[in-house]
Amino acid sequence: MGESITEGTIINWLISEGDSFEEGDIILEVATDKVDNEVPAPAAGTLVKTMFQAKDVVPVGDVMAILEVSEEIKSSNKKPVILKEKSILEKKVQKTNSRLNLSKKEEVNSVSSPLGKSEGALFFSPLIITIAKEHHISFEELARIPATGHEGRLRKSDVFQYIEDGRPFKFPQPTAEKDPTAYRIPQLQFDKGKGKVIEMDRMRQMIADHMVYSKHTSPHVTAYVEADMTNMVNWRHANKVAFQEKYGERLTFTPLFVEAVAKAVKDFPNINASVDGTNIIVKEDINIGMATALPSGNLIVPVVKNADTKNLKEIASNVNELAGKARENKLAGDDIKGSTFTISNVGTFGSVMGTPIINQPEVAILALGIIKKRPEVITTEKGDEIAIRSMMYLSLSFDHRVVDGFLGGSFVRRVADYFEQFDTNREV
Repeated sequence: MGESITEGTIINWLISEGDSFEEGDIILEVATDKVDNEVPAPAAGTLVKTMFQAKDVVPVGDVMAILEVSEEIKSSNKKPVILKEKSILEKKVQKTNSRLNLSKKEEVNSVSSPLGKSEGALFFSPLIITIAKEHHISFEELARIPATGHEGRLRKSDVFQYIEDGRPFKFPQPTAEKDPTAYRIPQLQFDKGKGKVIEMDRMRQMIADHMVYSKHTSPHVTAYVEADMTNMVNWRHANKVAFQEKYGERLTFTPLFVEAVAKAVKDFPNINASVDGTNIIVKEDINIGMATALPSGNLIVPVVKNADTKNLKEIASNVNELAGKARENKLAGDDIKGSTFTISNVGTFGSVMGTPIINQPEVAILALGIIKKRPEVITTEKGDEIAIRSMMYLSLSFDHRVVDGFLGGSFVRRVADYFEQFDTNREV
């Protein structure tokens, strides 16, 4: 279920006690705080007893059901057979026709009519079939929905997006003559080379889907500013020991960044938003997500809730607790939910700046580069002078559907102003 998952909720049992099943059949659906999962049968057999019911919350490691596994299957090393289009649809129609409320004519057409995919295998998971039943979608229509899953598999998000688009393929579409001037993606065959093959784990696959979806959904624009961090750097260096002695919390730069970003978000509330179709939802809470690397190398975003209402000690406590949980793979579901604006401290890895990808459904993300000393021209009472200053680049990627250059540029400049105008006389 994922490294940070400690429990899951049973959505539905698809096999009843006493029912038999084949290897690979989906036995039940389990929901976690990150994604819904289908649990396949490890081998053919019979469901003897279920230990939990639908809607029950089950800790990781608990026994959910007792299966009687076929000895013939256990001793066999054969791989599961992938049924071709017609046999899969015939089997699904027989098992679920009553659930989908198909008429006799629709049942015949579901199996025998051309589905627009004359080659390869089609598979509709029980979750997809359940959604189809609720929305009265036939197998023939399901086959027309563009699929984005592995090996062309139809995903839940594909079906919901199709429904939201008004079910454009509800009826067979006439074949339109291709526009010879239209741009078509070239079908290039790349030599991917040879080497060690590493299969993506579940979290990496989710990250990949999330990033591709974000780039596909939001037109990304990135604005850059430079900030003189000297005042903040000097204050932290002078007060970090006293801060830890007084509060028992380490004072890193991250709490100072979160504090300043939360203040800037209050100044420009429209940056704290998400998009719902043609509506913009400006969030009431200011929850700052922190892009954090896990020990596995994957990425996760723990969230400092209501950052604008907390003092520096409370923010530092939240940041340290979340960072510790991330290192130990102990983040709970609530720790990574509800982010309204995300920061990514790429300077931790020595990067001068970055062009971050928006953490959907947010509309902007701020990357903070490395703090580096270099000579700068500053204005003093004596005039212009060259001095050694601690400088940092800030880069804000924003969704140009709802955030224009004025808002994006003004916001990132305001964050830099808060950094530069840091009060060096501030008491711990």
